[in-house]
Amino acid sequence: MTASPSDHLDVVIVGAGLSGIGAAVHLQTALPDATYALLEAREVSGGTWDLFRYPGVRSDSDMHTLGYRFRPWPGAKAIADGPSILEYVRDTARDHGVEERIRYRSRLVSADWSSPDARWTLTVEDPTTGATTTLTCGFLLVCAGYYRYDAGWTPAFPGVESYEGRLVHPQHWPEDLDHAGKRVVVIGSGATAVTLVPALAETAASVTMLQRTPTYIASRPSVDRVADALRARLPELAAYRVVRAKNVLLSRFNYRLSQRRPEVMKALVRKGLTAQLPPDYDVATHFTPPYDPWDQRFCLVPDGDLFRAIRSGRAGVVTGQIETFTPTGVRLTTGEELEADVVVTATGLQLQALGGVRLVVDGAEVDLPDTVSYKGAMFSGVPNLAAVFGYTNASWTLRADLICDWVCRLLVRMRTTGADQVVAEWSGDLPDRPFLELTSGYVRRSLSSLPRQGESAPWRFTQDYLRDRRLMGRGPRAFEGLRFSRAARRVGADAG
Repeated sequence: MTASPSDHLDVVIVGAGLSGIGAAVHLQTALPDATYALLEAREVSGGTWDLFRYPGVRSDSDMHTLGYRFRPWPGAKAIADGPSILEYVRDTARDHGVEERIRYRSRLVSADWSSPDARWTLTVEDPTTGATTTLTCGFLLVCAGYYRYDAGWTPAFPGVESYEGRLVHPQHWPEDLDHAGKRVVVIGSGATAVTLVPALAETAASVTMLQRTPTYIASRPSVDRVADALRARLPELAAYRVVRAKNVLLSRFNYRLSQRRPEVMKALVRKGLTAQLPPDYDVATHFTPPYDPWDQRFCLVPDGDLFRAIRSGRAGVVTGQIETFTPTGVRLTTGEELEADVVVTATGLQLQALGGVRLVVDGAEVDLPDTVSYKGAMFSGVPNLAAVFGYTNASWTLRADLICDWVCRLLVRMRTTGADQVVAEWSGDLPDRPFLELTSGYVRRSLSSLPRQGESAPWRFTQDYLRDRRLMGRGPRAFEGLRFSRAARRVGADAG
């Protein structure tokens, strides 16, 4: 479907992945007569769950919280594989009539806001041809994820040009890559690496996870027995809600314990590791990070698959610094050389706010680092725009659902009060607190391109689901800090 210059919509949703399709369902439930479309830069829906196709790709959160609040997760496994999640997302789009609203090969390049008209003018590009079209909308909801789709992050490794084997990044896994019987080195220790290693080890001759520093990793059952028991006794949606609440509370408890009593959490993690790794394994070197739990993301492995691969001898971990690539592999600063037919750079993502869209408000280009985040959803001084950014310490969709529900109630309020503009107004100096407070490399590299956040609500991004439920709830402070108004031209027309 191609946009035409005359198009005007009440709402435009950017992205047809997990968040965008969920947002569309929220919108048509709250405002069934609203006109809207989803702009999707790629030729298919699904976002991350279609793009990522590396071996073993799966969720790193349980599906009772990563799934939509309004649609129970139907699968048997709580930690689900990528293709099953993709099917769930696309089934949701089909069942709720969202699929027909998606405009494929439509990348939003720029959005220009006019206060006199209270509307966005959007420039949309077809990535395959470079042709552009325009449309306008009253409200823009960006669900474009948080990273660049066209390229992952790969450091400038010394000597990489001399390497004669296969070098790949998981974000764009080659369909023709056959790793069976090959020696594989996976560089990295995050969620992607700990997923890849056991999957590759099933057929590879050897797999080595090469890490500069360890990551906190713990095992979790892939099947939720409580969920299975409740599904046998309760209606599907009721059972789903109970398990969702249980998992929210458990996740929150673990996070708060990590923040308040890090030594206790470290001891619990170490106990779990020593029980699953071979006797006398060097846990201190390979699985004890130099930072506290949740200073960076915590990795979960379903049913201890990574540890099983290590116990079997099919996989190993090496902790050290890369000196250089060689024609046959990687040499470390210790002089040790890891020979490899395939090297996988599971070295992270490149963060990208708002899908890289250029924003202009009344002729002035918006520099996001000069704005302050409002409830983690809007940006000071930018009218009629919200963005979905999920949790880094819990399931992404928990916060996506909260934001989408709040945005829909905001739109209903605007309609019932006659307002057609809403903007978050920050007063005072720009705060020092960054948008994300993780110490992960991919976060630190990108903080300068992200907005700031304040010290207290509604300008603080709390990373706490229960607090956010109150912050974005239905009470009298739900829209505190926002200014509602009518477009100048509309006011003049009414006065005339």
